[in-house]
Amino acid sequence: MGAPPGGSPGEKSRGSSGVAVPGGDHGSGLARFNSLAHDTAQAALLHCCGSGRWAHRLATHRPYPDRAALLAAADEASYDLSQSDLTGALARECSAELAHGAPYAALLALDAARAEYERTFGHAFVICLDGHPPEERADVLLAAIRRRMAHETDEERAISADELRRLAQARLVRLLDRLPALMSRPVPPEGLSADDFGLFAPVG
Repeated sequence: MGAPPGGSPGEKSRGSSGVAVPGGDHGSGLARFNSLAHDTAQAALLHCCGSGRWAHRLATHRPYPDRAALLAAADEASYDLSQSDLTGALARECSAELAHGAPYAALLALDAARAEYERTFGHAFVICLDGHPPEERADVLLAAIRRRMAHETDEERAISADELRRLAQARLVRLLDRLPALMSRPVPPEGLSADDFGLFAPVG
């Protein structure tokens, strides 16, 4: 699987999902990821996407020559998820939340919309808001969940799968960015959590 041509030093390229990929693909984050024990890598990847098959596939196919190759492999694995894999991955997700300090009215509106969505579709509301500035995310999130409530089940499932794919890409980038600092300190016996990786932070 070839990587796209590189730009000038320090330039940001984009993965196949439009996720910004910092320059220096051979940096320490990717090197650390490539050198992790298989079980450790798979556990870390499960914080990016809750499908065991997705995580196993990406961990098994290491080493990756650069970030673009890893993100392309992540996309392939996401597109290849079976319906059962997708159900399992969605079951591990939590519905998108607003960050502390969001307006109280927005929090109430989101709680109501999220509860209705989960009753209707049977899984968490997933959305990737990378690319939206923080001050816009509350409005974008509320508009998206209300709009998607009108979808038929199959249509919404397909949209959720694509949002999950985009989330996995964004989380992978954050994982690589945080790995050098995380691996420089002792790992607790229970392993690293999603909070350690910063992968499930509120969206706005």
